[in-house]
Amino acid sequence: MPTRKDLNVAFPIVPLLMLALPLAEIAVFVLVGSHIGVLATIGLVVATTILGAVLLRIQGFGILARMRETMDAGGSPGRDLVHGLMIMLAGVLLLVPGFITDVIGLLLFIPPVRDLGWRLIKSRITVVTATAGPGFANRRGRGRTIDLDTGDYARDMDEEPQSPPRRPRIEDDR
Repeated sequence: MPTRKDLNVAFPIVPLLMLALPLAEIAVFVLVGSHIGVLATIGLVVATTILGAVLLRIQGFGILARMRETMDAGGSPGRDLVHGLMIMLAGVLLLVPGFITDVIGLLLFIPPVRDLGWRLIKSRITVVTATAGPGFANRRGRGRTIDLDTGDYARDMDEEPQSPPRRPRIEDDR
């Protein structure tokens, strides 16, 4: 559990990054635009957005299939869940206009880079799985059976069901 001192150190970094990243992206846009031109720069940004959407679709479906296979085999899909999260983050980074975010996003689509990320955060993650194994129904229902006679659960259809009282209707005598 992070201490208050740890949190005080982490919070100034986030606003700094939120300010520095757009400024860095603007600087890179200016540099790239001065070398290849404005239209080529815009075309490159649009191309990386389309590439990100295509990669997100292909790798996203692949990771879902691997997660399903792992769960069907009885394994824990922790690694695949983290890979799926990184793929989703990569897609979002590629959708955001900018070359720095595009480079980070493209790197996250590379499986060895995701494996490195998994190794770095693996010790900090606990994956809890729930299975319906033997005795599952007993834990849920606790083995109690309630035996009712026909009269205990049947309702006479002539009577109206009990419901909250309603306001009386006021009719116009026009």
